[in-house]
Amino acid sequence: MSEAVIAGVGMTPFGKFLGRNLKSLCEEAVREALADAHVQPGQVECVFFANAAAGVVTGQEMIRAQASLRHTGLAGKPMFNIENACASSSSAFHLARAAVVAGQYDCVLVVGAEKLSHEDKKVSFGAFARAVDIEEDLGADIGTGTGSVFMDIYAAKTRQWMSAAGVGVEDFARVCVKSRAAGALNPKAQFRATTSIEQVLSSRMVSDPLTLFMCSSIGDGAAAIVVCSEAYARRLGVQPVHIKASSIVSAPGVRGAELVAVSAARLAYEEAGLGPGDIHVAELHDASAPAELIHYENLGFCAPGEAGALLRSGATGLGGRLSINPSGGLLSRGHPVGATGAAQIVELTQQLRGRSGARQRHAARVALAENNGGQLAGDSAVALVTILAA
Repeated sequence: MSEAVIAGVGMTPFGKFLGRNLKSLCEEAVREALADAHVQPGQVECVFFANAAAGVVTGQEMIRAQASLRHTGLAGKPMFNIENACASSSSAFHLARAAVVAGQYDCVLVVGAEKLSHEDKKVSFGAFARAVDIEEDLGADIGTGTGSVFMDIYAAKTRQWMSAAGVGVEDFARVCVKSRAAGALNPKAQFRATTSIEQVLSSRMVSDPLTLFMCSSIGDGAAAIVVCSEAYARRLGVQPVHIKASSIVSAPGVRGAELVAVSAARLAYEEAGLGPGDIHVAELHDASAPAELIHYENLGFCAPGEAGALLRSGATGLGGRLSINPSGGLLSRGHPVGATGAAQIVELTQQLRGRSGARQRHAARVALAENNGGQLAGDSAVALVTILAA
């Protein structure tokens, strides 16, 4: 068995690009990742391509990889199309790592791409609405907000969690302020203007208690990652990032079971032989501001009821001992769902290489990504946790 490492990364800016298609987004991200890895298209042996919503938004079904990558020099390569809600590209990364570790390939490419912006916003919101079991009763509170089924779901979870956790809406606003401060330093982020607690709280109510600034936005973008064996990386002469663990857990489909993020974190820590206290920098799935705080608990970064205090201490901010979402996270970097998991890996790779500029967590050696997607029986339908090391 061979250890798998990251040899190169690339991504487009995230944003709303009505004039761009999936092909142009993929071509930019792939070109950047291959150049970073010192790899030519002909050296790539296999492609794991992630996309969640093209069938709904653009109408492209079934051959999304082959269509999107036809002009990248990768045509003719084995390509696997992977769809797993917001966790699509982290799932693709998990499979790519497994293929290299098994010795099946020496050099593979992961691509996550999404085109969510549409002239008709109902089309974009409709794509998100399908990431649930359509035969499950989601409850009376769902559909009471201003159009986003998932923000209604997040709001319902938040109302249930916040009183026991000892947090208030001001803490959610603090998450947004931290996120925008990081996004302002990230040239690839969708939102690059700083904000204040007052501005967050006064923005339009989407689904109580979530205001507009507390909700991740619709966007477009692509991210790509070259994964190879350690020996192959040495031949390339690149600065490798080691993949120490990758776990994936699907929801059991019954309420009251252990949360998938908790299960995935436990498995990843066990595989890496590390614990929450060993993590220096993390990218968490903050599709809504409260989600970041909830994941502080899920991942063991704090005890139940201490998430607000951890945030307010400054420990999770830029320059903190546990820098969380230095990219700006989903709230500010953006959330083109099929590209989100790969974008997390891109940021953490750059952090571990010491290449994140003003966002850099000093002396970062160990990083964690948590990416989840969909909704099933009151929990995310799937969660992945990845641990990387310099």
